[in-house]
Amino acid sequence: MKETNNRYQDPEQGLRIRRILMIAGIVILCTLAIVLAVTAATNRARKKKAQQDSPLTTPDTTQEQPKTQEPATTQKPVEKEPEKPIETVPTLSLPVQGSLSQIHSVDTQVFSTTMQDWRVHLGIDLTTEQDAPVYAAADGTVARVWEDPMMGQCVALRHSGDCLTVYKNLSPTLADGIQTGATVARGQILGTVGDSAMVEIAEEPHLHMEMTVKGIQVDPLEYFSSAVLASITEDTSFEQSAGEVK
Repeated sequence: MKETNNRYQDPEQGLRIRRILMIAGIVILCTLAIVLAVTAATNRARKKKAQQDSPLTTPDTTQEQPKTQEPATTQKPVEKEPEKPIETVPTLSLPVQGSLSQIHSVDTQVFSTTMQDWRVHLGIDLTTEQDAPVYAAADGTVARVWEDPMMGQCVALRHSGDCLTVYKNLSPTLADGIQTGATVARGQILGTVGDSAMVEIAEEPHLHMEMTVKGIQVDPLEYFSSAVLASITEDTSFEQSAGEVK
């Protein structure tokens, strides 16, 4: 009975115990609240830093962005320069009505009636009448007009394919407008047949015609059409008076 009475004799002690337990509970709750607040703040800071370091963040628009290449379909195609057409040597028309009296010969010497010797012949001679009109054998321009001391009055025409036709033994008076640089058409009159070639003065009236391609002497007969070749007959009288080349 004595112990029982002592257990319930101090009510203040029980109150103190309850206060202590209450205060301990409050402290624990406050501590948990502080821990939770700190943890939340830490998580927010880590999340913000992760967003700043992430490559998915919005790029800085103040920096110059690289230029993107336009699609190939929108780019202007490169224009190629048109290829120049290849120029060819023209087929020649007959420059004078007549017959072939002397052929082109650079490998074999032929006899010259005027000079009474053997020599090469760089062109062809077309025998015709004195003062017969001489025509341009093809379209071209007048490359040169001159008087040669041996071949007399001469006119050279430039044609396509780096080709020149040369007309010699002309009369001194040429047709109107025939001067260096003038444009001429096929069949246009250049002048007339004369007797100005001193080295061929003993020949019948004729046109001496020469031709070069890229600066090389060629046979004009190779550039006449078959119809033109059929219209002239070769006079071989110069061969009958000639013997073997010595």
